[in-house]
Order: sequence, then C-alpha cells, then structure tokens
Amino acid sequence: MTAPQPDPVLQPDPVLHSGAVGQPHSAPAVPALSIRGLAKRFGGKIAVDGISLDVPAGSFYGIVGPNGAGKTTTLSMATGLQRPDFGTAAVHGVDVWQRPLEAKRLMGILPDGVRLFDRLTGEQLITYAGLLRGMDKAVVAARVADLLIAMDLQDDAGTLVVDYSAGMTKKIALASALIHAPRLLVLDEPFEAVDPVSAANIRSILDGYVRSGGTVIVSSHVMDLVQRMCDHVAVVAGGRLLAAGTVDEVRAGATLEDRFVQLVGGRSHTEGLEWLRTS
Repeated sequence: MTAPQPDPVLQPDPVLHSGAVGQPHSAPAVPALSIRGLAKRFGGKIAVDGISLDVPAGSFYGIVGPNGAGKTTTLSMATGLQRPDFGTAAVHGVDVWQRPLEAKRLMGILPDGVRLFDRLTGEQLITYAGLLRGMDKAVVAARVADLLIAMDLQDDAGTLVVDYSAGMTKKIALASALIHAPRLLVLDEPFEAVDPVSAANIRSILDGYVRSGGTVIVSSHVMDLVQRMCDHVAVVAGGRLLAAGTVDEVRAGATLEDRFVQLVGGRSHTEGLEWLRTS
C-alpha cells in the first residue's frame, strides 16, 4: 500500500519564506528558534530564569516540565506574545522583538488557554485567520476546506465556535495556526482535551509537516506522548533548563518519564495515607 503523502496545505510555503532568511549551502544551519537568556519575573516570583535554547530546523521538539515550570511563559516570550524582562529570541534568524511582523509571519502559534473569536463559525474563524495575514481569498478558501477535512470538522464548519467542545476548539485553533503554512509551529498543550482518534490524526498531520521541512515545538507534561512523538526534548523546571538534546540523549537509557523525575525531583513516598487502605 502506498504511504500517504503530506497534505500540501501544511507544507511550509516556499514563496512566503524565501529570500531574506535564506542561507548559503555552506553556512551553518540557522536554528528554527534560538533563545538566549530569557527571563521573566511576576512580582516576587521568578517564572523564567535565564533560559537559552536552540531548536534545530526540521525537528519535532518537545518541551516538558511540571505545572508551573515556566514552559508557557518561555514560549510566550519566544513567540512575541509576552515581553521578556531580559534576553532575546529569534525565529530562523529573525529577531522576534526587533522585527516582530517578519518573525510572526514565519510562525503558527497555539497558545495555552487560547481565546478565540468564538461568535464566528469554525469556517469563518479559519478564514479570518488567513485574511488577517493578507492571504489571497481564493487560496484561503481552498486551504480552509482542506483544513476542515483534515481536522474532521467539515460537518461542524457552520457551527459557532462557542458551541464547540473543548477538543473541537483546540482543533479549530490549530487549523487557524496552520492556514498560512508557517515554517515553525509552536503548540502549547495541543492534545489537551482532544480525543484519542483526533489526537492520532493531529500527530499524523504534524509528522507530515515536519517531513516536508517544517519545525514543531510542543509543550507538554505527558512524557510518554513526547517520547513517542518528538526527536528532541528539553526539560524545564523552576524556570530553568535542566537538560536538552535528542530524546535518546536526554533519557540516557531510561524512559523519559523516569529521567524527568530524576532531573526534576519529587515525592518518592506515600506515608501518611494509611487511611486510604480498605483492608
């Protein structure tokens, strides 16, 4: 049986992304995302404490950490959604804060807890995302149809997003992030509240996107998912980078979950819950 081919709408757009960020063949590869010394404080709490990281172009990169580790804040600063107190971020060599419009054209972003224009239908929302980026109306219409089918939302295209389930909302937000065929996708907890069938379909779409030359960054606290899906991983805790590299390098012969617990630390006892025993 012939292997399925990646959906062309999800391949990084060669016209949109040619020119200024192109590199000679002899030059070192420019990371898809490069962050240096990112730091952020909220009142007396240091949320991110000087994180530096390079995400190779063409990689499927996982960022893992416990709740409150600083993953979301780091990605928000790296993608221009939140201004850092210190540090820099560049997407394919384009400084996110000095050249924000150019940098954001290269990215598709699915933030955690994304707020959508939920009084639009699903079809209208993806269309709006494409037109907002200055895309041709005919191209937008064709890609919207493709994305609705890919996300299995074609039957709900005319339903208001406010009436979508949590999983459907996540999928329509992902479709909106894909409409312009970005070079880099940054997804914060993209599988949260998504059913297993839809999650498998989304993984297949993202795998095809990476095979076509795109880069995906996924933030998650589900270790097994990251180990199966990603080729690179970074472990973040307490606002600091504890380890980064290929998945095999980071897990060092153990499972990613076991290695994560070793790096992050945590409870290793259950004393004090004797009352839970039923016999």
